[in-house]
Amino acid sequence: MKALLQAYLNRIGPKAQLHATNICYDEELLVEITANMVKELRQATGAGVLDCRKALDSANGDFDRAVKILREKGLAAAAKKAHREANEGLIGNYVHVGSKVAALVEVNCESDFVARTEEFQTLVKDLAMQIVAARPSWVRIADVPADVLEKERGIYRVQLADAAKPAPIIEKIIDGKMTKFYEESCLLEQPFIKDNGIKVKDLIITTVARLGENIVVRRFARLEVGG
Repeated sequence: MKALLQAYLNRIGPKAQLHATNICYDEELLVEITANMVKELRQATGAGVLDCRKALDSANGDFDRAVKILREKGLAAAAKKAHREANEGLIGNYVHVGSKVAALVEVNCESDFVARTEEFQTLVKDLAMQIVAARPSWVRIADVPADVLEKERGIYRVQLADAAKPAPIIEKIIDGKMTKFYEESCLLEQPFIKDNGIKVKDLIITTVARLGENIVVRRFARLEVGG
């Protein structure tokens, strides 16, 4: 990088060099975006080559910042598509080895074309596997009945009855326990079994951004012999 900067200064001439040296410029902040950096970001996020390069440029080569930029972009894209009707899709299934436990899941999209893509089909299969492995009870937080929520909060209040803490602190602790409850019980809130660094809902948002259509997990059923 230093060699490139020096070559530039040599090319622009002495007068321009004098002007350039008056600019506050920290060359150490310049990071060259390599093809390998773009490749690694693509593997981590599934985003396109151009999007990955732009994110790395914006993040000055910082991998974690670039990932955050792409996820925020995915959130924005998914939000724009969330109102669209999703009446196509697939019913996916997964039967675990031994045929003792299985799952069915309905995942909707906007068109039959997207439903037939390998990426959408992989998503549906992964969700069926997630349901078998992680045992969710509901798709999303909004699906949890009010009486179940109140029962859970009541259990936590009893557990904390003897805690010598102010009421606002107790409520914050209960909120934290409810977050854990959602992560265990709601499919979209669960850590993805193939990558615990993201939640299932993040996986869906990323897929929405790539395929360009709204995607909705409609319902699922988990079956277990003797269960």
